[in-house]
Amino acid sequence: MSGDAPKARRRSELRAFLMSRRARVTPADAGLPDGGARRRTPGLRREEVAVLAGVGASWYQWLEQGRNISVSPQVLDSVARVLRLSNAERRHLYVLAGMNPPVPEIEPDRQRDICEGLQRLIDAWMPYPAHIMDLYYNTVLHNDAAATVLGMRPGITQNCLVDFFTDPMYRSRSRSWEQNARTVVAQFRAACLASPDDDGFQAVAAELKSASAEFTELWERRDIEEAGQIRKEMDHPLLGLLCFESSVMRLPARPDLSIVLHTPLNEADTAGKLEWLASPEGRRGAMYPMAG
Repeated sequence: MSGDAPKARRRSELRAFLMSRRARVTPADAGLPDGGARRRTPGLRREEVAVLAGVGASWYQWLEQGRNISVSPQVLDSVARVLRLSNAERRHLYVLAGMNPPVPEIEPDRQRDICEGLQRLIDAWMPYPAHIMDLYYNTVLHNDAAATVLGMRPGITQNCLVDFFTDPMYRSRSRSWEQNARTVVAQFRAACLASPDDDGFQAVAAELKSASAEFTELWERRDIEEAGQIRKEMDHPLLGLLCFESSVMRLPARPDLSIVLHTPLNEADTAGKLEWLASPEGRRGAMYPMAG
């Protein structure tokens, strides 16, 4: 009996959710005559939703009643379209109907606000390096510390994995390159396997195989690791040794992006050195050309 309780709650929520979404869509929104004063139902009637979605009236009534009926993604998408559901609401409908939700999508009018908020987020991480990358490890945003410490700058590919293997500045600064190379490739292979039909991953791998024998050798090992934390040691031309813990975190607001935060470890006075580098004195020192 206890196992039926969650299912009953889900069906009850499905009924309430569909009724509330149906009530907010006017006939005019759906391209229907409003019926004037004779219309008593707020929003669309069940029968109207069924016709507009191309499903049977009885089937839609059973769906809204939370009955145990079979549903398909195509039908749920039709209902979502008629009810003018947002991407988040569409995913919620899938969950309430007992199906795996589709990949999250971002409303076009929210993308700019989210990107501006993400830039504020990584700027607030100063004086420590932070950057945002997409699914294919392309750098989307970075803060000033990522530029002065990690070497992110115009004129390079701006792909974290490609630059890891091919950027001479990063290679010259990274003391932990050999230790981290296998992990970095294994994590990228795990991301590739999670989306086997996505050509974007294959394009990055193909570019690296043509540019780096070291990548090719590690790629052919077929090691797999989940994204997580990596210890990084950098040899900065002004600051000397810097020790970080690099953490990769997915962003629920933008599932196509990840934030990479570099937290200073309690070694080599890393935090103090970075605070000096971000000071007016440190910024003046960083203006002069540096080897590496």
